[in-house]
Amino acid sequence: MYTKLTLNVNRSIVEEAKVYAKRHHVSLSNLIENYLGSLTKEPQRRVEVSELVESLTGIIPEPQDDRKEYRDYLDQKYN
Repeated sequence: MYTKLTLNVNRSIVEEAKVYAKRHHVSLSNLIENYLGSLTKEPQRRVEVSELVESLTGIIPEPQDDRKEYRDYLDQKYN
């Protein structure tokens, strides 16, 4: 169920919010409703992780930038 809400907001902020809402294809009412909803939502609880999963954390290496290695190779080859 919806209810009407009257707000007093700085005119320039309202104009900027209208532009933002139009750019993102959403009504100003939806924009404000979503914002107020995000403020009142309870924070997510931390999920408990088993010891096995904890022990596996960090085993997979970070992705490498192969282009850097290739550039270094070309530098050595041609310089």
